[in-house]
Amino acid sequence: MMEIAQLTTDLETDSALVRAVDALSLTIAQGETFALVGESGCGKSMTALSLLRLLPDSGRVTAGRVQMDGTDLLALPESGMREWRGRRVSIIFQEPSTSLNPVMTVGRQIQEVIERHTPLRGAQSLAKAVEWLRRVGIDAPERRAQGYPFQLSGGQKQRVMIAIALAAEPQVLIADEPTTALDVTIQAQILELLQDLQRTQNMALLLITHDLAIVSQMAHRVALMYAGQVVEVASATDFFARPLHPYAANLLDALPDANKRGQRLASIPGVVPPLSQRFVGCRFADRCQDAQALCRAEAPQVREQAPGHSVRCFIYQGEMPVRQASRNVPLGAVPVQSEGKSSTTVESAPPLLSVQDYKVWFPIRKGLLQRTVGHVKAVDGVSFEVQAGRTLALVGESGSGKTTVGKALLQLLRGQAQISGRVLLQGQALDALQGAQLRSARRAAQIVFQDPFASLNPRMRVNEILEEGVVSLHPQVGALARRARVAALLDKVGLSTSALTRYPHEFSGGQRQRLAIARALAVEPRLIVADEPTSALDVSVQAQILNLLNDLQAELGVAYLFITHNFGVVEYLAHDIAVMQGGKLVEYGAARQVLEQPKHAYTQALLRAVPRLKHVS
Repeated sequence: MMEIAQLTTDLETDSALVRAVDALSLTIAQGETFALVGESGCGKSMTALSLLRLLPDSGRVTAGRVQMDGTDLLALPESGMREWRGRRVSIIFQEPSTSLNPVMTVGRQIQEVIERHTPLRGAQSLAKAVEWLRRVGIDAPERRAQGYPFQLSGGQKQRVMIAIALAAEPQVLIADEPTTALDVTIQAQILELLQDLQRTQNMALLLITHDLAIVSQMAHRVALMYAGQVVEVASATDFFARPLHPYAANLLDALPDANKRGQRLASIPGVVPPLSQRFVGCRFADRCQDAQALCRAEAPQVREQAPGHSVRCFIYQGEMPVRQASRNVPLGAVPVQSEGKSSTTVESAPPLLSVQDYKVWFPIRKGLLQRTVGHVKAVDGVSFEVQAGRTLALVGESGSGKTTVGKALLQLLRGQAQISGRVLLQGQALDALQGAQLRSARRAAQIVFQDPFASLNPRMRVNEILEEGVVSLHPQVGALARRARVAALLDKVGLSTSALTRYPHEFSGGQRQRLAIARALAVEPRLIVADEPTSALDVSVQAQILNLLNDLQAELGVAYLFITHNFGVVEYLAHDIAVMQGGKLVEYGAARQVLEQPKHAYTQALLRAVPRLKHVS
């Protein structure tokens, strides 16, 4: 269906030329799901934009070809490319909120594609748009077609994006992280929808994602990218059962799950190298525990190691001792605190955090005088405890009240909502504290917000951001000690000290999240409310952060209220689990009990929707 040969894409920046995609070659068959995986910064999304010629002004394809039905898409003039883009090849972008036009109705945005690529017009194109909304599972499609994107939930907006992408019935669909921001239940619905539409349309699907569990469920073949290059291509079965490249083996070992509970995850040291540099040897050599002198002196070529399974590594090319690349285990790995070990002191010790019948109701105001006519019961009478040195995972779908609980506990919603109930932190009632007393109590409790871009001050350098909390809450710490503390924190979260003089916008999303975690840790709290702290991170970086959180818990006895929808993280990290639905706790107990013997139907539905690795032997 599509043949990509030696695709090379360059981006011009103020400081250097970045080779985002370097001589990429792939073939995608009709009706096939081909997964392109790798860490942030590897070139996955830039590959998708290159195929559709949607690169930013600073980017250009400098070599290669993309052929469909004997036509090289890269050689077409822009007017000719418009006939292919949307009609023959289409894309679902990663973030629907920024991809949908906020001032156009949903139906009109779908009609644009239909009228551009089919003979349908007016009422006929609108009827077709409504039909597509119905096919992607939107309730009341006639009414939704007249609405605007801001009136839809995240899952509904993603469905609209799918409808737009499929409206002209393309032969190839590129899905760039189509489920990243969705709950597990919505994610399962979207993935099932894509599979059903793929079967009925017999189209090829290029799935770009960093979620290996989704890849194992969806993909027929897998290509692993690293630093702009493809380093391994195989069938999904072979890739998960017998990964050849050390990078592939590392990624699979870094995935958290219940089987790795009580052990350190195999994290990959370092970060993806900047693509502006001139590479001499293997691009993974600096992070590879199997690397030898040859790896740094010469670049390996892609060779077929087994039928349909090719790899870019000297281990399999005769220049190094031929052996199976073992899954790397980090040196000095030590078991982390186990659930059983910590439970011996729980009954006798008072809880670090105690929440009693907590309610957070937001007023609904109407009229000229803005009188309160009702309330949105975001949190409606929840009670739970967090013990020192333990992790309570708060799980549930978007809108269930998880984030509101975290913010309200730390008294961040005062004046915005009607709050009742009690919050005791180390026996002190936070809801009764004011001014200096509340500020002093916050030394013991910090929060990591879900969106690091919104929570980091764009006008402050990293050193100022990290030192700010120490200056405010620990004024006795001198300037030299503060600098030493933040430098050590950067090293712990996997960033170099060169980051201290940079601004938040100069970092990737995953790097910004690491900065947010370092900021929370800077004041040495007893409790950290972590709101989806790993949702924006790659698998390897997530492993580093989870190992860090485990280390801090073992060393300092810090407790976590961990808000997440990633059940792999819950299975690995949590001692206890609280499940929220509609502002209420529907299930609460020890992690093993909730995961293995869930009692509530909602918990059972959540666990059924969790994607699992299928092909690992």
